[in-house]
Amino acid sequence: MSTDRSSGRPAADVLADLASWRAGDPPTHGGRILSYVYDPGRADLDDVAADAVRMYMPVNGLDPTTFASVAELESRIVAFARDVLHGDEQTVGSVTSGGTESCMLAVKSARDLWRATHDPTDRPTLVLPTTAHPAFHKAAHYLDLDVVAVPVDPRTGAPSAADVLARVDERTALVVVSAPSYPFGVIDPVAEVAAAAGVPVHVDACIGGWVLPWWGGIDQPWDLAVPGVTSVSADLHKFGYAPKGASVVLYRTRAQHRAQYFATTAWPGYPVVNPTMLGSRGVGSMAAAWAVLQVLGTDGLRDLVGETRQATDALAVAVSQIAGLRVVGNPTGPLVAIATDDAADPADQVDPFLLIDAVRRRGFLLQAQPAMTQGDGSVLPRTAHVTVTPVTRRVVGELVAALTAAAAEVRGLPAAAPDPSLASTVLSDGLPDDLAVVMATLEALPPEVVQPLLVEVLAATVDPARTAPSGR
Repeated sequence: MSTDRSSGRPAADVLADLASWRAGDPPTHGGRILSYVYDPGRADLDDVAADAVRMYMPVNGLDPTTFASVAELESRIVAFARDVLHGDEQTVGSVTSGGTESCMLAVKSARDLWRATHDPTDRPTLVLPTTAHPAFHKAAHYLDLDVVAVPVDPRTGAPSAADVLARVDERTALVVVSAPSYPFGVIDPVAEVAAAAGVPVHVDACIGGWVLPWWGGIDQPWDLAVPGVTSVSADLHKFGYAPKGASVVLYRTRAQHRAQYFATTAWPGYPVVNPTMLGSRGVGSMAAAWAVLQVLGTDGLRDLVGETRQATDALAVAVSQIAGLRVVGNPTGPLVAIATDDAADPADQVDPFLLIDAVRRRGFLLQAQPAMTQGDGSVLPRTAHVTVTPVTRRVVGELVAALTAAAAEVRGLPAAAPDPSLASTVLSDGLPDDLAVVMATLEALPPEVVQPLLVEVLAATVDPARTAPSGR
């Protein structure tokens, strides 16, 4: 094909290219992908979201004093979230591009407020369980904090409040707890930590914020109803069913929210005031988030949570009945981590990485989570991660059948082991279809080796030198 880019192409041809590339992706609807996508199983929500995105496609969220509708949207979404997460009239916040940005802004706010009362040459810390989302490690990297990681119980997946509180000192700018944590789906001891921390406490409810309010049977408070919780993040593009690019971060006080902002007049152009990490920002996903929330209302959200819980409970019971497997801890919410039942006879044990490959061959995509050695020497098990959504209820029987058959296929086989030669093969040939050995190799490599390797693998996927010539 010609490499001439000077002439345009018919729109139909361009869209055909996009369609052909999308055809190679796994199906984002129907409950076959059990991570990354959040399918409510309602086409009407897709339709209203798409209409809202199109309506706001040209709008720039940089300046809500020019595009007043942006301020209208954002204030209404924050008010909705404030009610759901038990804030009060002092609670304020922002709509962000996703959970990572929400978490980073909460860290930025806490860091700046900490610096205002400490020696500016001191370095603040971020205290968090090992199960806290990597967004907080990213925030610490970008914003110049030290991470103090607290081990969790390998059987329950949760930290003890005493262990978290023992790491809080005069350098602590923020303590992070999760509701629930992504790896194991358990709620950290939010109330116990917040009651005694004496410093700002952030609840990462990016997964749980739009689920736990209607889950039922939760005997521990976890949101802004808890005294001592100072900020909460909750993703609209997860169980708020908005298109990717929408989350909310809430603060108990306006002073904390203002500390999130960046403002400068140190140039001859327009005065710059950015509430979030972005300057210019698309408003389509924000508009879609508001539209979906309005169509659903809290009753609609409750109904979808009910479907999600039915599927989650059925899945957890089924896994507990498959020889060689176990659910880690006692998850609360739509996340399930499946580990080897190490109490079973070796001949009956099922390796999660082998299980994931065998389940994929049966049409479902689970997510591999490598084992991790914590700072105290205890080891968190390798697991197969499942994110359950409302649409999972329609296919949970098929999913259980796939898990049962896949477990039978790999039961008693040696656990996937690392292959030291694999790195060079992956870099030259790309990832294989079966990833058990790949994940085992990554699990075994030290961080200083595996992290640059991961960068190379991912960067190679978008390197023009690796792309088949297309001319466009």
